[in-house]
Parts: sequence; C-alpha cells; structure tokens
Amino acid sequence: MGEKILLIEDDQKLGVQIVDHLTKAGFDLIWWTEGERILPGVSPSFALLVLDLMLPGVWGMDILKHLRTYSDVPVLILSARNATTDRVRAFKLGADDYMTKPFWPEELVERVRARLRRPTVQKTGPVKFGHLQLDVASRLASVRGKSVCLTRVEFDLLAALARRAGEAVTRRWLVDSVLDPDKEGTERTLDVHVSHLRKKLGIDNLIETVWGIGYRLRTGARS
Repeated sequence: MGEKILLIEDDQKLGVQIVDHLTKAGFDLIWWTEGERILPGVSPSFALLVLDLMLPGVWGMDILKHLRTYSDVPVLILSARNATTDRVRAFKLGADDYMTKPFWPEELVERVRARLRRPTVQKTGPVKFGHLQLDVASRLASVRGKSVCLTRVEFDLLAALARRAGEAVTRRWLVDSVLDPDKEGTERTLDVHVSHLRKKLGIDNLIETVWGIGYRLRTGARS
C-alpha cells in the first residue's frame, strides 16, 4: 500500500471520484466528510492532507490554521473559491498547494505525486540544500555554516521555494504566497527580491530562472 493521504471533502460525488483516482494511483486514502474531527489536535499519521474549504460546521481555513500549530504535514487545498485573497490567505496560513474546482482528477494525482516527491521543510528542524541550511522555526539561513541576514520577504521567498523544491514555481504563485498584495504584490517586485536573495546566498544557480514561468530551487543541491 502506498503513502497515506487524508481527504476532507463533503461532496459525495467528488469525494468518490478523488478516492477512486488516488487509490488507483497507488495511494492509501482516508476520507472524512467533515473537518471537526481534526480540530482537537489529531496527531497526523498521513503524508498529505487534501482539504476542501467549504465544509459543514467548520471553515477549512480554520482547520489549516489549527493544524499548523502542531504539524507540518503538507496540505493541498481544493476549493471553488478562486479569489486571490483566498489563495493568499491559504498560502500565508501554510498551505502547500491550491487547486480550484472544477479540476481534472488526473491533474490532482500528478500534483499529489509532485508534492510527495518534494522534501518537506519542517518547523522543527533545519533542511539542507547543498551549502544552504534553512531553519524555518528559527527563521535562520546559513551558507557554509555562516549566517545570512535576510529580510522578511527574502526569507519567506526562500522558504516558499524550498517547500516546492525541484518544481518550477510560477511568479504568480510566489507573489500570492509571499508578497503583500496591497503593498508589493507585483511580479516585477518579486524579481527584485529574487535578485537580492541570490546575491546574499552567493550560491551559483541554486535558484534557477524557469523562463516564461518563474523560479525553481534545485534539488540537486540538496545534501
């Protein structure tokens, strides 16, 4: 049996479809139709949470916010809500991915696979990418053992790329996840922050430009 995934989705028809596709893809599915069961502080034994936002009795954002007080398990949001404000809030609360309904189940399967292939940046300890060490809990970054002073945006940008290491991450996703949409939420501003971050890290090609898409943190640099 493959890695265990928890699905919280109240739509019966959609839930059956998701369970069917992910099970056929080799994953071990647990399906809940309500979210209250996770609120008391369930110690997750699953590798990924697929979470609907519009649930009976509880708002999915509240589940995500609560979960992040004690767990770094990756979370993929499913929602019919496609407003930028909802996406920004979800990412700031700790979501790792966000898919809007309707969607192709085959795309969901591939996103789940991609998420589980990537290293999880934990709040409880540092992760290394070659000469770079990143500690999310302490908000510290170091290169070759020497601390690197990063601004709030630079650190959040680096952490966002690390959470999706090896993946081509769009500029739009990074803007929504990292920048304040009311003050600095432009792709041009993002490019400036990436340029400053690269200079401070001083590691050649750690943050690659994926032309026409965005940026990627090289997993080949991970040690």
